[in-house]
Amino acid sequence: MTYRNTFVVGDIQGCYSGLQRLLEKAKFSADKDKLFAVGDLVARGEDSLSTLRFLKSLGSSFETVLGNHDLHLLAVANKIRKPKKADNLQPLLDAPDLKALLDWLRQFPLAKKINDNHTIVHAGLYPHWSTDTLVSLSDEVSKKLQSKHYTDFLKNMYGNTPVKWSDKLEGESRTRFIVNACTRMRFLHADTSLEFETKTHPAQASKSVVPWFKVDNLHLKAQEQVLFGHWAALNSETQDDRFVALDTGYVWGQEMTMLDVNTGKLIQVHA
Repeated sequence: MTYRNTFVVGDIQGCYSGLQRLLEKAKFSADKDKLFAVGDLVARGEDSLSTLRFLKSLGSSFETVLGNHDLHLLAVANKIRKPKKADNLQPLLDAPDLKALLDWLRQFPLAKKINDNHTIVHAGLYPHWSTDTLVSLSDEVSKKLQSKHYTDFLKNMYGNTPVKWSDKLEGESRTRFIVNACTRMRFLHADTSLEFETKTHPAQASKSVVPWFKVDNLHLKAQEQVLFGHWAALNSETQDDRFVALDTGYVWGQEMTMLDVNTGKLIQVHA
């Protein structure tokens, strides 16, 4: 199907009313347009249940990649982890269609190319990877997440190690690094190892760490753009046209942002 418009929305975080206002502002039509999301569909907003039900109802007109909050929801629903105090997931966890929503959610990958030039991922592109490598590694995780035994993956998903990539990584260590790079990454140390503590704007960060998008990526082609979320404190400031930050902190009282891929323009609504 050829779509009239293609949109990519930043972190929704269960902010159902904000999403509806944003789609209305963009004149989004599920019959004619395509909506992608960069993950974190659920969590701290007012209505994660309605958010998931609505996005699922869009059918093939909607696709997403998974964020850390989406993966955490799967773990919480399977009693592997407890809900975070700041999350507002109980109405979703109590819903009669919870299993159907979770089975739908876990069919989505960690990274996806939406066309020849645009790749979406929740946290970012690890600098030693091309977008093809990113998608290939995402596929490795998807096979585990979509299997009948996906709870085994969820049980081993948590942890901060290993912090540095090697093609020789295997098993749970390999999977965990892929998940962390795709859903939790913000800053890197000088040796390109992952740093998980710092969540501020880069201007407030220690000089010993650097944003992932400031590290040279020799694999990224000139015309490629990586669309990501996860880092509200950035406020869209990557200063590099190849990396488009779409989490602008709506759930923290700021804006929800969507990219019109056809025009390159950002569409926003204020909280």
